[in-house]
Amino acid sequence: MRDLNEIIRELILHREQGKKPITLLAVCPNSSAVLEAAVQAAVRNRSIMLFAATLNQVDFEASYTGWTQADFVRQMKEYANKYNWSGPLYPCLDHGGPWLKDSHSLEHLTYSETMDKVKKSIIACIEAGYRLLHIDPTIDRTYSNNQLLPIQMVVARTVELIAYAEHIRLAGGLPKLAYEVGSEEVHGGLVDFGRFGEFLTLLRSQLDKNNLDQCWPCLFVAQIGTDLHTITFKPGVARRLYSILAPLGSMVKGHYTDWVENPEEYPISGIGAANVGPEFTAQEFMALVELEAQERVVIEQMRVTPSRFGETLQNVVVESGRWKKWILPGEEDLEFSKLNASRREWLLKTGSRYIWTNEQVIAARNILYNNLKMNDIDAHNFVIEKITQVIEKYLWVFNLKNSIDSLG
Repeated sequence: MRDLNEIIRELILHREQGKKPITLLAVCPNSSAVLEAAVQAAVRNRSIMLFAATLNQVDFEASYTGWTQADFVRQMKEYANKYNWSGPLYPCLDHGGPWLKDSHSLEHLTYSETMDKVKKSIIACIEAGYRLLHIDPTIDRTYSNNQLLPIQMVVARTVELIAYAEHIRLAGGLPKLAYEVGSEEVHGGLVDFGRFGEFLTLLRSQLDKNNLDQCWPCLFVAQIGTDLHTITFKPGVARRLYSILAPLGSMVKGHYTDWVENPEEYPISGIGAANVGPEFTAQEFMALVELEAQERVVIEQMRVTPSRFGETLQNVVVESGRWKKWILPGEEDLEFSKLNASRREWLLKTGSRYIWTNEQVIAARNILYNNLKMNDIDAHNFVIEKITQVIEKYLWVFNLKNSIDSLG
């Protein structure tokens, strides 16, 4: 499997030679169904596939998928074996930095404590076989929410974590890592080019100073107009960023690509890779809603006990409190039941990824699947296929179909 640094350089070369531009897709593995669907999509389209796993999703300590880094990579390989696939699958860390795992903030960890946790997570990622690390020290809970960290601080912490990762990698005699970094956390809006340029200059200087010039990142996160509630990508900004980064052997990584209105413009504009996550969980949710509607027919015909899956799911999401992470201004004091119907549905779709592994949800899902099996409906494959189709939408518009022939 090729080094991602080489692949990004080849994507740049493709563009310079006038070949069809490509954007790599990074699927956020927020459930076992999404992970399996992504592997199936890679197989059906002979495509390279990246998996961008946050520490909330996958970590050596508690994660909402229940996977450690080793578990996640093992499960990815099991799905590859299931589909008889030997093509390139790249496990990657997304948002590796202080306080970017929810529990670090909820536990009010100090900077030293959260950095210690992040470094342990980095060890687990490297030992599990991750191929790209997103080093992201752009949050500091001692600063106010609207206060940007000094660039010098972001660079110093970025270099510290890269140096640490390299120390672990070299001590283990492991393959070269690729790195992704960002000058600021992505909240939508557009990139500040002055700040971005300063970040590049300081990062180059500090990597060179620490004999880490070979660790120059192949991907940079930047604000290109999207966040979880903003779905309009700004291609003009992306083209300008490409013109800055391509001579350095790097490209832009787009975050919050879910439901974006114009994904076909990503390759044309020079975006090297893009993350998609909540959209796939929402598709899993909608597939299960559709299956529960089919279950009602089975219940009427065969008089079986209903799964009450939707009711169970909503109760667990509400009780978990996870939905509160995504409330909008003006909703802070409202109970879930007092929100309007469209907001409740959106919060359930988005929040369901946190509770797929809850015992009550698993039990209700098993009853749902067993009830449908009585009517010769393969519910598991139905869900996987629905998610796969949405993933394929991105593979096609990102020009990734048959990409292993040119990049693998």
